[in-house]
Amino acid sequence: MMSKQGWVAGVVALALSPCPGQAAAPEFPSKPLRIVTGGAGGGNDVVARMVGQGLTAAWGQQVIVDNRPSGLIPGEIVARARPDGYTLVVSGSSFWISPLLHDKPPYDPPQDFSPVTLPVTTPNVVAVTASLPVKNIRELIAVAKARPGELNYGTSGTGSSPHLGGELFKLLAGVNIVRVNYKSAGAAMTDLIAGQVHVTFGNALSVTPHVKAGRLRALAVTSAQPSQLLPDMPTVGASGLPGYELISPFGIFAPARTPQAVIDRLNREIVRVLTRPESRDKLFNMGMEVVASSPQQLAAMVASEMGKWRKVIREAGIRGE
Repeated sequence: MMSKQGWVAGVVALALSPCPGQAAAPEFPSKPLRIVTGGAGGGNDVVARMVGQGLTAAWGQQVIVDNRPSGLIPGEIVARARPDGYTLVVSGSSFWISPLLHDKPPYDPPQDFSPVTLPVTTPNVVAVTASLPVKNIRELIAVAKARPGELNYGTSGTGSSPHLGGELFKLLAGVNIVRVNYKSAGAAMTDLIAGQVHVTFGNALSVTPHVKAGRLRALAVTSAQPSQLLPDMPTVGASGLPGYELISPFGIFAPARTPQAVIDRLNREIVRVLTRPESRDKLFNMGMEVVASSPQQLAAMVASEMGKWRKVIREAGIRGE
């Protein structure tokens, strides 16, 4: 697997050098585009459809959103697509985390894709069932240490951000909290609200409505800095666990070897769509903060995330299902 420095340097060099495909850039796009993403209704789907509608309006070409099961499948489809800019993938962190869980993954993120943009991020939230008598991170750690193996946390997939967030919490805090894995996020949330599960490290999009309704108690956001989405909530790092950071970023990628002129045009138009005030407001109200990065910034972020979580996966002994 290519190193972080190698992938980022390669993306930067490609961006600064002439590309044989540049001459064809004015002709792009001349046919419909396809965006492959996860299941309908999720954050990936929302971003994909917003981008698709914006590109259709700007270019007069239909953009088809192709919903597939999350995990490795969307990336596998796009890795095999023609590198011409007409097939893109919109995915969350499972896109680059899932390959770390398998000995022979069907694709390699640094090798098989051309980054387009980091559209949005959303912080995760450490929240507890209302019946658990803790009000902050220090109290949660204290209870977990006093009752090793008695507390549990819910997830809905191996390698998901709540799973990795829980394992990182255990490693840094030195506590034993048992993971309970569910077939769906909805089932995990139902048991958390009912008190069958004690803790979640879920994303703000899914947790915040239940916090506002009084069904859950939020303790802290998982981002390194306070989030505008939850401005009055402290971070985990500032609440007793220095060094803890977890975000749920999204990425838009094309197949590797897509001409740089096409990548640049996709980036410019997608960034324009995302940074409209109405787009920012809609995404913010759904729990997502617009980033709209350059391709190089997305490459750097993914490389950093893969390096960080590879260590956690190894230390926690996480394996793909």
